Amino acid sequence: MTSQQTNVAVITGAGTGIGKAVALGLLSNGYRVVFAGIYLDSLQQAVSEAGDHGPNATAIQTDVSNPDSVASLFRATVDRHGRVDVLLNNAGVVEPAVNLEDLSDEQWRSVIDVNLTGAFFCTREAFRVMKSQNPRGGRIINIGSISAHSPRPNQTAYTASKHGITGLTKSTSLEGRKYDIACGQIDIGNAATELGARVSKGVPQANGQIAVEPLLQVSHIVNAVLYIASLPLDANVQFLALMPSKMPFLGRG
Repeated sequence: MTSQQTNVAVITGAGTGIGKAVALGLLSNGYRVVFAGIYLDSLQQAVSEAGDHGPNATAIQTDVSNPDSVASLFRATVDRHGRVDVLLNNAGVVEPAVNLEDLSDEQWRSVIDVNLTGAFFCTREAFRVMKSQNPRGGRIINIGSISAHSPRPNQTAYTASKHGITGLTKSTSLEGRKYDIACGQIDIGNAATELGARVSKGVPQANGQIAVEPLLQVSHIVNAVLYIASLPLDANVQFLALMPSKMPFLGRG
């Protein structure tokens, strides 16, 4: 894909953290970017940080767990920009750390609805656009987690959702072949965001101990997304695990 073709990106969860950083990074590299998220004020604040690139940024309030809201997001994007070349499925939440048997129905559903069902809704709408636009095709990048490989204690819903993302990534990659839609996944560990900062204060390990863990600078994630998005559609990074070198992962617990 050339830079001229790959110029419209939709980023979910773009008001804060990884989504915001990636959206601003894409803007600074010549993309037109739609900032999507549940809180309009956060999205508008993120867009205000775009500086000279602000005219290429659009904030659209979106509840990814609501299919009508997601459909509206993609209609508005196509109306404004004419196409969608990159979708970053980044929106995500984590349930409170509780024992599996104490996890409520509401806590389970809230995590699955955003992390997995929301990513599916966005992927479905992106497919509908990408398969019919000219030039055809596009790229979908899912933000996974190393919890898709090795879970933390007391995070059943989050772990299940990220395992589900891996299955969605594989099916999307397979189903997208005939439409020139590439799909890959970045499994992240301990990103230095508001959501991830708790690990620097100490988090439970599988052996019952509390341990402080290192953090990964978000700029590395931005660079990874930029690299994947820059590839032609006949090349793909199917899975990429990105984490601090000294993070407890291999041999956890």
